Amino acid sequence: MDKIIELKREVRNELLSDILPYWLRLQDNLWGGFYGEITGEEVLNPEADKGAIQQCRILWTFSAAYRILRDEVYLDAATHALRFIIDHLYDKVHGGIFWSVNHKGEPTDTKKQIYALGFAIYGLSEYYRACKNDEALEYAIRLFNDIEKYSFDIEKNGYFEAFSREWGLMEDMRLSEKDENECKTMNTHLHILEPYTNLYRVWKDERLKTQLRNLIQLFLSKILNPETKHLQLFFDSDWNSKHNIISYGHDIEASWLIHEAALELGDKDILNEVTPKIKCIAEAASEGFSQNNGMIYEKNTDSGHIDEERHWWVQAEAVVGYANLYQHFEDDFALMKAADCWEFIKEHLLDRKNGEWYWSIKANGKVNQKDDKAGFWKCPYHNGRMCMEIVERFNY
Repeated sequence: MDKIIELKREVRNELLSDILPYWLRLQDNLWGGFYGEITGEEVLNPEADKGAIQQCRILWTFSAAYRILRDEVYLDAATHALRFIIDHLYDKVHGGIFWSVNHKGEPTDTKKQIYALGFAIYGLSEYYRACKNDEALEYAIRLFNDIEKYSFDIEKNGYFEAFSREWGLMEDMRLSEKDENECKTMNTHLHILEPYTNLYRVWKDERLKTQLRNLIQLFLSKILNPETKHLQLFFDSDWNSKHNIISYGHDIEASWLIHEAALELGDKDILNEVTPKIKCIAEAASEGFSQNNGMIYEKNTDSGHIDEERHWWVQAEAVVGYANLYQHFEDDFALMKAADCWEFIKEHLLDRKNGEWYWSIKANGKVNQKDDKAGFWKCPYHNGRMCMEIVERFNY
């Protein structure tokens, strides 16, 4: 009990004194939204493009912060993000969310990456959850309908990755340059599961319920490797796994997101099926964890190459994933891992001078200042959510 109380106290302080104040300063009061980039050397680029994922994750973060902490400054920041997303990132002609806009809010990449639509739903539904804003819920439902209309594979199940502005399938479906060009991925399905869970909290629609249940089953029957208990990352349209890569951060993140979805769904049969498997997924993820050293990034089991970099988001998800095992299954060893990973974060990833967290710690132990402090993929979603998950879960 003392360990979790101390963890809660420390992460709450980190959220209030370090993470949220850093991002409040990044509001673009001239053009709207939040600035698109701060380099690893803490240089602001006020004319950087603004990516949908970053802006929508910021909406989620400040919406959740207001819901939990009830400070109006967080609601103001969330509303600032909301207006930019609806007014500039939402495609008023074809629906969906643009991949990116310039610093003025003018479209620069109009493709419809389903991953980005998922995060828009996540942020919009959380804003509604925080302040019961009907406009936010309306847009979240619109995007849910877009995903189901254009992305859902009626014949073979699952969701296709990416579309043109007019919803034509794209030849290059990759989420990022490091990803494989396959039409179905674990990562996109995980980040459809996550917003569908949050949307279901506030909108008890039967079709949404059906699709949320289906997503859970897809993870258990298609995405989870029954032998290794790791999640497979890339698939063709027939659900054949195409590349043997283990992502330890996604394993531990999925362990608690799948469990959260099952709990929210409220189906006892699904929950009974999920429970032993999410424990196995978390155990498999622990292959990448070592005491005092956090969790490594990934392993290519074909080549044998291991990427030992410690990314900020992997450590944050490890804290939540292990805390989830402690909360629901009284796993004291998991709590020790969560606390140990937090100690690693405090010692290595926190930027004590400027605020926020560094992108990663390299395999040689040096801080990675090449990658952004704030950018297309770097925002207060993983670390801010980690703090808020601990505060909410252990409300004593």
